[in-house]
Amino acid sequence: MKTTGKILGALAGLLMAGSAYATDVKIGVMNDRSGIYSDIGGEGSVIAARMAVEDFGAADKGINVEIVSADHQNKPDVGSNIARQWYDTEGVDVIADVPTSSVALAVNDITREKNKIFLNSGAATSDLTGAKCSPNTVHWTYDTWQLAHGTGGAMVAAGGKTWFFLTADYAFGHALERDTAAVVKEAGGEVIGSVKTPFPGTDFSSFLLQAQSSGAQVIGLANAGGDTVNSMKQAAEFGITQGGQAIAGLLVFVNDVHALGLDIAQGLVLTETFYWDLNDQTREWSARFEKTAGKKPSMIQAGVYAAVLHYLKAVEAVGDKDPTKVMAKMKEMPTDDPLFGKGVVRADGRKTHDAYLFRVKKPDQSEGEWDLYETVATIPADKAFRPLADGGCELVK
Repeated sequence: MKTTGKILGALAGLLMAGSAYATDVKIGVMNDRSGIYSDIGGEGSVIAARMAVEDFGAADKGINVEIVSADHQNKPDVGSNIARQWYDTEGVDVIADVPTSSVALAVNDITREKNKIFLNSGAATSDLTGAKCSPNTVHWTYDTWQLAHGTGGAMVAAGGKTWFFLTADYAFGHALERDTAAVVKEAGGEVIGSVKTPFPGTDFSSFLLQAQSSGAQVIGLANAGGDTVNSMKQAAEFGITQGGQAIAGLLVFVNDVHALGLDIAQGLVLTETFYWDLNDQTREWSARFEKTAGKKPSMIQAGVYAAVLHYLKAVEAVGDKDPTKVMAKMKEMPTDDPLFGKGVVRADGRKTHDAYLFRVKKPDQSEGEWDLYETVATIPADKAFRPLADGGCELVK
């Protein structure tokens, strides 16, 4: 009996010693789960985060990960309340995704105040790595500077010198118009008008008629998600492109093109940093995602996967979840994942990787439901995002 007791005691000691090295991590995926951005984020982002945990093998490496989710309803006050509750009372260590730039900027501030970590994939405003940069935030997937120089730059190069903007009236729309207008003017073009549209919106007819009557060569849609889909459908009803004006969808996701259909979207030029059909690795991962989600992933959902994966690698390398140490390690270690390839997290929190200029296929070019894009150009990582010195981030020495 004494021998048995000693053995049991030794085993208990080993188990206790082992658990002392285990790290418990709680990740909160916050996004729009019921509104105009739910298709590009929503539950799909939660699925992507879970896939990252599984692919990393967190449990086998002594890292216990819990994932929770919440709907911020695209409202900064709702998002702020969720963030504070998660950080203060529910033990959340990391908030991921967070589309809607006004919400993301609020969560960015709260995360810095609480010294936690914010892995943003969904929001677009380049201010997250500019004037509002934070040592606690990584901006992973895309931003307004990148979109402006990708799609906006391509449209100007193709001869679209005069622009009229339809702009979603909140932080994202304002930033996207600002960054695109700068590209247009730098290239010798002119912004001859703009109109702010309610967010979210359903009826864009009066705004489109203003843009049409302006005579601008390009109508720039500084909106996203359901707003983009609705405004493009209504533009087609008005025959705007048949009249010689071009529509620039400044933030268009593969889900939007799928919803529009190729009859309406064909020929549209757009910029994304991920597409399910880029290579064998993106196709394999996207097929696994689709089995659970029932659709192909958006670049936002892909970004959630890659950001969570890199975070977990940093936690493993550090040996605990201390936010300061983990953020330092995330910036020190090169990024490498099957969806975005190799890259870095810069001092300003900007994750860099290649971007792609796509053209939407004609119906007779498509070989399947989600075969929607042809690649026009690859924009290398060092050209795709704003130069480090130009953003005005206080973290850049």
